[in-house]
Amino acid sequence: MHGEYKVPGGKLVVVDLDVDDAAPGGVLRGVRVSGDFFLEPDDALEAIDAALEGAPADADAADLAGRVRAALPAGAVLLGITPEAVAVVVRRALARATGFADHTWSLVHRGPESPELLMALDEVLLASVASGERGPTLRVWEWDRPTVIIGSFQSLRNEVDGEAAAALGVDVVRRISGGGAMFAEPGNTITWSLTVPDSLVAGLSFVDSYAYLDAWVLEALGDLGVKAEYRPINDIVSAAGKIAGAAQKRVPGAVLHHVTMSYDIDAAKMLQVLRIGREKLSDKGTTSAAKRVDPLRSQTGMARDDVIAAMAASFRGRYGLVDGDVTAAELAAARELAQSKYLDPAWTARVP
Repeated sequence: MHGEYKVPGGKLVVVDLDVDDAAPGGVLRGVRVSGDFFLEPDDALEAIDAALEGAPADADAADLAGRVRAALPAGAVLLGITPEAVAVVVRRALARATGFADHTWSLVHRGPESPELLMALDEVLLASVASGERGPTLRVWEWDRPTVIIGSFQSLRNEVDGEAAAALGVDVVRRISGGGAMFAEPGNTITWSLTVPDSLVAGLSFVDSYAYLDAWVLEALGDLGVKAEYRPINDIVSAAGKIAGAAQKRVPGAVLHHVTMSYDIDAAKMLQVLRIGREKLSDKGTTSAAKRVDPLRSQTGMARDDVIAAMAASFRGRYGLVDGDVTAAELAAARELAQSKYLDPAWTARVP
């Protein structure tokens, strides 16, 4: 079995191993860890391999990381690798996980669409990937109107000032993923969806999967000169503040992971329609909501369309990306779902 894992902000860790099924429950045999990380002293690598040899095949990541940590020589130095990363790559090998480069990716970038249709397309494409009818897809959203998007489990009245939203012409929709409320405007917001088979995140915890699926975003931003990092559980930040937030929805066979990035947010309007409480602000270490959002325009000096094109090119250069579109059947299903679910007040207010 073979597994690979690029440590967020670190290096590539690789493992090759076998499972001896003759032992009760199965045990790891022939474990060989490698990668482009740095490790001192040299024999620390042999100690890691030895620590994993004979470990139960069903050992969880915490157990495996503990074995590695306990076996490291005193004073060992690890750069670009951690005991937790070794545990993750072992779990991924055992789960026969796939990597980004193992798939043929399609890019879907359509013109401006209604908020309800954008929500519905996420759900329909998730089902298509889960059924095997569609491969991994990177979709760029284009908004046709200002919108507040609340998380699946958020209270509508606690998050949104309905009167202010109506007065300002801001739509309100609820998405199928969790997480917090987002404010989006045409031309001022960049939203992406990754819809992938669940093999891509096999062996990863939920928290690790966020970092793994956002790693390409950090690399693409780096290509644009923006030094950004992942902040658990679902934020992308720079030294100047928050750039983006991510959310996920999982179904058997597939994962939806979408990211909303602020290009040039209208903070004043956002504050009028979102009820952002002091407690939520305090855990970000800020005193005003405006400081929580770090527009990409100020950090790149690039037009929004150029940022999108550059990020897509970054993804294409690393993993390949074929221009595509939704199928006629997917679009028809999304239009029906937009009407029957995402425009239904019962769904929008399912948590009043």
